[in-house]
Amino acid sequence: MAIKNMEKVLQKINENYTGAERELLLKAYRYSEEMHAFQKRASGEPYFTHPCAVAEILLDLGLDIPTISAAFLHDVIEDTPATDEDIKREFGQEILTLVQGVTKLDKIEYKTREEEDAENFRKIFVAMANDIRVIIIKLADRLHNMRSLNFLSFERQQRIAKETLEIFTPLAGRLGISQIKCELEDLCLKYLDPEAFEYLVSNIHQKLEERRNFVDFVVAQLKDVLKESNIQGEVFGRPKHFFSIYKKMKNQGKSLDQIYDLSAVRVIVNSTSECYEILGKIHKQWKPVPGRIKDYIATPKRNLYQSLHTTVVTNFGQFFEIQIRTSEMHRMAEYGIAAHWRYKENKTSQSNFDQRISWIRDVMDWQGSLNDSKEFVDSLKTDLYSGELLVFTPHGKVISLALEATPVDFAYAIHSAVGNKCVGAKVNGKIVPLNSTLHTGDVVEILTSTNSKGPSWDWLKFVKSGSAKAKIRQFFKKEMKEENVKMGKAMLEAEAKRKGYNLADILTEESFKKLSTKLVFSSVNEMMASVGYGAVGVNQVIFKLIDYYRKEVPKPVEVIDPEKLKRTTAGSVTIKGMGGLLIRFAHCCNPVPGDNIVGFVSRGRGVIVHRKDCVNLKDYDNDRLQPAQWTGELEQGFIAGLKILAENDDGLVAFITMEISTMKLSITQINGRVNKNKQAEFDINIKFNKRSDLDLLINHIKKDKRIIDVFRTNN
Repeated sequence: MAIKNMEKVLQKINENYTGAERELLLKAYRYSEEMHAFQKRASGEPYFTHPCAVAEILLDLGLDIPTISAAFLHDVIEDTPATDEDIKREFGQEILTLVQGVTKLDKIEYKTREEEDAENFRKIFVAMANDIRVIIIKLADRLHNMRSLNFLSFERQQRIAKETLEIFTPLAGRLGISQIKCELEDLCLKYLDPEAFEYLVSNIHQKLEERRNFVDFVVAQLKDVLKESNIQGEVFGRPKHFFSIYKKMKNQGKSLDQIYDLSAVRVIVNSTSECYEILGKIHKQWKPVPGRIKDYIATPKRNLYQSLHTTVVTNFGQFFEIQIRTSEMHRMAEYGIAAHWRYKENKTSQSNFDQRISWIRDVMDWQGSLNDSKEFVDSLKTDLYSGELLVFTPHGKVISLALEATPVDFAYAIHSAVGNKCVGAKVNGKIVPLNSTLHTGDVVEILTSTNSKGPSWDWLKFVKSGSAKAKIRQFFKKEMKEENVKMGKAMLEAEAKRKGYNLADILTEESFKKLSTKLVFSSVNEMMASVGYGAVGVNQVIFKLIDYYRKEVPKPVEVIDPEKLKRTTAGSVTIKGMGGLLIRFAHCCNPVPGDNIVGFVSRGRGVIVHRKDCVNLKDYDNDRLQPAQWTGELEQGFIAGLKILAENDDGLVAFITMEISTMKLSITQINGRVNKNKQAEFDINIKFNKRSDLDLLINHIKKDKRIIDVFRTNN
């Protein structure tokens, strides 16, 4: 079967393409076949059957040559020895960019599989914003994976089907590619609710057989209507896909016997005026059902789907749905954004095409203001899954918003400047709170003021659209740029120091270049500002920088005479199984003789000694931790830091310095302040003669009733 499918793809290429186009497709076919030659799928079939099937889906959709070529190659960088340079050399930059867009991220340490999937999807979406063809390849890739899902474990079937239903099917819907959307939904139902799927398959086929004569009768009647009206067109019946019927049964609490529109009849004509003319004549012949007439031509759906829908009832009580549209509307309904390439001779104008993908650019506007990839995916699900409501401006312009949208969402949908200057709103002529919920048909007027200081942070608690949230964050980002840069830098430096690193060491030109490809920053200051105003989490940046730092090309290990290691400024340390390596002491926890310690074998920097209670050890690979102990004479001088919290009192400083002096210890540095809780706070560096003196001093100071706490610091 696999061989026949591959032969079928070759046949389609040879029949539909000639010259350089055919040669490029065949070259991509052969290259992918060779690179995947020794790989197998879970089904046992050659792995090449997968990229071949993905390319065939795009062939049938009518995509262009670079996209189909990239489909053949979409897994070679990730799963074979082929490199970016190889693909660029053989196929050029355009195809390489498409392949890179679909390829998953390099493996780094994620806390959860969900976080990894979210990061991968965010990366794909960024690539998609630059070239919409990336997501079309990804949809075809997911469709074929869903077709062969039965070979995977139950747990993977559930995870992949759930992800597909939550992200990929609504995404295909927003792109208007109903062919892929409907098949994906039915396949998801097959694995997420197999009993319901089997029930629908067996029973709907039976009912459709019963209804076939009736549908044929309706089609014949409508053809007569077209003929009498002297209108050229076609009429045909179409069974609805299983998932749409399943949703209707679930949402409306109906049994299959109570669902009348298991199939729809479509009327395809040549002009919009003919659509309305036929609608009037249909209503003259059959009675329309109140509330079931929908005009998506005058008010298209968010994916710009256009059609007239009406449900009518015959004289003997039978309900059925009729959809009326032009040939161009039908092409867009079936192929969506893919029609831009499929129907080159009649393709939509560039401005119309840009309008169809403008929502992707909106998403990219607000994705950069979110803290992490999981938050991005959650927001994307909300935008994709939310229903649609249509409201009007006072001048009658229709604005499409997500369900439960507020006047603030409406204001930002009009323009950022309107949202930023918004001070109030009227709905249907009455002033309403800004967090009010809008409903379809509302007439909304936004009240603005030139004296407005801008949006409120509180608006983020009730606005529904990702776009509105992003524009609110962007306002604060621009208005407080300098403060945000300073704040972000301070936060990153503090977090890096807490983890035992210097920000200047881990934030190199190379590491920022890698980071910017993941988080889309144009400059270091932009990254600092994003951290400062909360668009990006501190740990999100620091964890990646540390990861890059650890994965740098190992430096030559410095080997020194073991005799020189017998003494260090903080005592003598022995690392189990290690000899002749440079030993350093971690700045994050500052171990001193007598502390319980452990050695971390670093790449190119010898052994770094940490206290066993150091918080940073949780981030390290346990396989590289080695037992360590102090050896030789421990009673030698060292400097340690203490933090003292106490009730503010005039004689407090004298008491603390007296305790230190009584033990004949030396203060090397002292800083004092009153904190926001009105407590006295001291940071003191003290030179101790032996480890026991440290614990003794802490106990002495704690005995005073004014002392709240005393503990070692990492200074």
